[in-house]
Amino acid sequence: DIDLFDSSEALIRSLQSSGKKVICYFSAGSYEDWRTDADQFTTSDLGNPLDGWADERWLDIRSSDVHSIMKSRLDLAVQKGCDGVEPDNMDGYINNSGFHLTATNQLAFNRLIANEAHSRGLSVGLKNDLDQINELVDYFDFAVNEQCFEYSECETLAPFITNGKAVLNAEYQQEYVNSATLRETMCSQSLNMQFSTLILPLELDDEFRFSCL
Repeated sequence: DIDLFDSSEALIRSLQSSGKKVICYFSAGSYEDWRTDADQFTTSDLGNPLDGWADERWLDIRSSDVHSIMKSRLDLAVQKGCDGVEPDNMDGYINNSGFHLTATNQLAFNRLIANEAHSRGLSVGLKNDLDQINELVDYFDFAVNEQCFEYSECETLAPFITNGKAVLNAEYQQEYVNSATLRETMCSQSLNMQFSTLILPLELDDEFRFSCL
């Protein structure tokens, strides 16, 4: 699972040649001012900053302009040879986005992204939006989650497993690094739920990596 913009075609081909599937990350629901296509967004597309991410702003997911840019990002994923995509920030409607987004708006946008990915031969994972999983599980091929054990949210992801689809989870709590007992307890729960869980540094700097196997 690597960044769509920052990863080269050569890197993607190299990973695939070693037998790996490559999922390319991009933010579908937020504006990041450092991306190469940042100048394509209009002022009216941009909402409030994301909590904890001051250099990102929520997008108006109802905007045809935003839809067009996201389709271009999916085209870039095809061009680079990605096997699938991980569109992030797919839950603006439950956040302080600066827009009057509804649950219906969010469902329509998330389904648009999934359908556009599939029309390009890409698999697509659902990130965030736990409250709408039942309405979205048929549209997405897998789920990408962060910290469902930390926040006691893992049961909400069960529909993916029930439908034979993977749940890829990352946990960041230091206690899972410091305590083998706590790590093994969490991993046992993850395995029982048929999740694929990694314990990673929040900075994703490769300082360590534990896998629940």
